[in-house]
Amino acid sequence: MKITNKKAFFDYRLLDRYEAGINLYGYEVKSVRLGKADLSGSFVRINGSEAYLVNAKIFSYQPGQIKGYDERRTRKLLLHKKEIIALKTKAEGAGLSLVPVSLYLKHGFVKLELALGKGKKRYEKRETIKKRDIQRNLERGLY
Repeated sequence: MKITNKKAFFDYRLLDRYEAGINLYGYEVKSVRLGKADLSGSFVRINGSEAYLVNAKIFSYQPGQIKGYDERRTRKLLLHKKEIIALKTKAEGAGLSLVPVSLYLKHGFVKLELALGKGKKRYEKRETIKKRDIQRNLERGLY
């Protein structure tokens, strides 16, 4: 089970990738195991010496409906302090963004893959669409 953020690959040029643990409730882990999560529109914010995943949507676990559950709550990322400082300096210095790429299970734990990304310009996005269309047509044998 791997939940990917397809929008991140389209909107950003991804550079360095990192793996982080994520602080979740038990019913959120069950929901992630079922693949009921969405990372589109989410981002990573660093406040002081802690990193947080903001605006990621983990849907409620159906058998145990929790009243007042916020699907888009801010979740703490589990990183070493040196990693957080390095990420913060790289992001601020080069004008990069911290983008969540995927959410997956590793040895029973939920992990988040995040990357330093540089935003693409509009013309770069158009080029990406053009290359994808050409490749699709070549595979179909239309050219």
